[in-house]
Amino acid sequence: MFAFVLYDEYRKRVLIARDPFGIMPLYIGQDVEGNLWISSEMKCMIEYCKNIKNFPPGHFAMGDPNNLNPQPFFVRPWQTEIPNQLADIAELRKRLEGAVRSHLQCDVSFGALLSGGVDSSLIASIATKIMRERDPSYRLRTFSVGMVGSPDFKHARMVADYIGSDHTEVIFTVEECLDGVRDLIYHLESYDIATVRCSLPMFYLARYVKSTGIKMILSGEGADEIFGGYLYFFKAPTYGEFHREMVTRLDQLHVSDILRANKVTMSKGLELRVPFLDTSFVDYVMSIRPEDKIPGALNCYSGIQDHRMEKYILRKAFDKNYLPPEVLWRQKEQFSDGVGYDLIEALPKFAAKRVTDAEFANVSQRFPINPPTTKEAYYYRCIFEDMFPGESPALTVEKWAPRLDWGCPEDPSGRAQEAHENRLKEYL
Repeated sequence: MFAFVLYDEYRKRVLIARDPFGIMPLYIGQDVEGNLWISSEMKCMIEYCKNIKNFPPGHFAMGDPNNLNPQPFFVRPWQTEIPNQLADIAELRKRLEGAVRSHLQCDVSFGALLSGGVDSSLIASIATKIMRERDPSYRLRTFSVGMVGSPDFKHARMVADYIGSDHTEVIFTVEECLDGVRDLIYHLESYDIATVRCSLPMFYLARYVKSTGIKMILSGEGADEIFGGYLYFFKAPTYGEFHREMVTRLDQLHVSDILRANKVTMSKGLELRVPFLDTSFVDYVMSIRPEDKIPGALNCYSGIQDHRMEKYILRKAFDKNYLPPEVLWRQKEQFSDGVGYDLIEALPKFAAKRVTDAEFANVSQRFPINPPTTKEAYYYRCIFEDMFPGESPALTVEKWAPRLDWGCPEDPSGRAQEAHENRLKEYL
């Protein structure tokens, strides 16, 4: 992961580049005098720049600062073609273990985020096995966050006991999250509902983890994008549509989940590492044919069509002595759902009390760019607009939502999707 700028003062030339998936944030802007601005945060540019954009992931720009044209350096066949490589679970396991091993190279104290979902749990389990090659008594420090009774806590404890980690649960209340919305949006630099929802509990978790002396944290971000793990993927009508949607999700990571994960942790001085987004690992997984990855009745892993759950080949690759079965085969939970369902139910109610019907009726006039479609979205947008006014900051944000044309509800919560075992009542 990288984002950098090099300036040759003698030749007056600049080189700008950003990693393939936008793990590191990078903005580019121009002030009224035509000067070039580059920053990892938008907030320092707002006062000076009339035009601010996301520098695109997987691109570089080199030359005269006044005449830059970003060019792609990360170009792969699977970005435009439907792959046909058969899944090999032994190779998949080997490659993910290699990705985790490479991300463990550091000289500072580190730990792992552990939600109790399969992605973060696998990273923690693999990291523990690798570290115990040198020290059989090694105990990885793991952290989970949630409210009292959180679904994630139960499963995170199972994993912690199974791998023998030094585990900590960070408990928050709905009120604490609601009080932190404004501060969060300042650091997040986004008004997208899904991104804000998921960021709130992580905001509190990052603060606690940093206070323990941990400086680097492993996370499971990226798996849902490359394995098709979101529950709305069950509605994919064809293999081609399924694969193209994964490519789209991967392209949008830098304005959604990875933006959240990076900015929230870095706001507390904590370095986040994401082995699932190791470039060679992503290349391998995205080159696997969609028939082996698609969830539901269309799955044809190993040449046998059967109804299989999301991320089946990932789970199958690690079904021997890595995780307890209750976690390995646990259904996908959105992070904002897993920390406690009360939070997702409280946020719309909280926003509804702060946005009047009259205000919401004029939403298109106030916000012609990406107009909010709910009062919750309107509330976040108002806070964002107060801190980051103008058209160009608003255009740096993209909405994360399931595919409406597949018949999915607009609400980004996993519980709103038909495939969820605890589906929200209003969608029944």
